[in-house]
Amino acid sequence: MEDGAEAVVAVHLSGELSGTWNAAWMAAEEVGPDRVRIVDSRSTAMGLGFAVLAAADAAAAGASPAEVERAATRVAARARTFFSVETLEHLRRGGRIGTTAALVGTALSVKPLLHVEDGRIVPLEKVRTTSRAIARLVDLAANAAGRGPVELAVHHLAAPERAAELAAKLESRLPNSPGCLISEVGAVIGAHTGLGVLGVVIVPGGLNPQA
Repeated sequence: MEDGAEAVVAVHLSGELSGTWNAAWMAAEEVGPDRVRIVDSRSTAMGLGFAVLAAADAAAAGASPAEVERAATRVAARARTFFSVETLEHLRRGGRIGTTAALVGTALSVKPLLHVEDGRIVPLEKVRTTSRAIARLVDLAANAAGRGPVELAVHHLAAPERAAELAAKLESRLPNSPGCLISEVGAVIGAHTGLGVLGVVIVPGGLNPQA
């Protein structure tokens, strides 16, 4: 605002996973909610990132602050996130998943599959091997994407080969995407997921389904 901006739209990771959104909301209340608009993406990683890109596109096209906020909110609401981890122990230690779920996930050396639901990390199912985890992530993404345009991203931590394999299979199954972004997660997410995590983020309909 000191540089002349009339308003700010701030898009944050899920308020169920972090106190960032709440802190931003309290700060915005001091400045004025019409000048600073806070969006809870109800997600993280590119579930958050795609919402930011949609907001940036709207702002660049001259949209009003309210319209920019709506653009971010619409994409955030449609984003779906699925991921597999080597163990649920890191999520348990960080308080992002319950102890019972962690015990189930680590039993018999299974590969837990999870997703983000209502802003929370929720166990989905489990498979026996990494190859089956990759295949199941592709199926889950394809089923959620439908037949229209879709944005795709793959995340990993210290698993670039598996991430590339997953991205290639996704692009083959979902030819209506503009391509799959591959990104290694940062230290904060990695601390909660552990090494070897593989994730898929999709936005059915793309960033601008009305275009």
